[in-house]
Amino acid sequence: MQHATIFGGFGGQGLLFAGHLLAQAAVLEGRDVSWMPSYGPEMRGGTASCTVIVADHPIGSPIVDAADSVVALNPPSLAKFEPILVPGGLLVLNASLIEAQPQRTDRDVLALPCTALARISGDDRMVSVVALGGLVGRTGIVGADAVRRALSDLIGVKRPDLIAADLAALEHGLEQAGVLQRV
Repeated sequence: MQHATIFGGFGGQGLLFAGHLLAQAAVLEGRDVSWMPSYGPEMRGGTASCTVIVADHPIGSPIVDAADSVVALNPPSLAKFEPILVPGGLLVLNASLIEAQPQRTDRDVLALPCTALARISGDDRMVSVVALGGLVGRTGIVGADAVRRALSDLIGVKRPDLIAADLAALEHGLEQAGVLQRV
């Protein structure tokens, strides 16, 4: 098994953190992982992306030409990464910011109001964690418990004040993953 996911959005939406969470959760489950961030000169507000590969065998390269899943948190990321999504792959969209319909019909779409759900969770910055919950809930690439443990490991000591909001955001995404829209 090997599953490649690309997270794309504006800097400041937390997509590098979401990718790191996915990678850490996979490590906790004993998987092989590659995590590769990419961002422009302005981190906050600029375009950023992150590629995470989770496998049950050694990973030959962190470069992804065809993604099994794409998490698009803004319209430019949808335009950039939808073309490299494999047929039958999962496209997770932040429906709070993306109004345009995806161009392809050969994949599954999970449109989540990530920004609205992050706000309900208690912190607008949790957009990417909502999307990660949707991704994990839909694909099962890692277990939800591993993501919860990864959250505690990554932010528990430095920012314990954020754990409750992060966990709430993750749960909102997991709950919403039950609503799969075929486009």
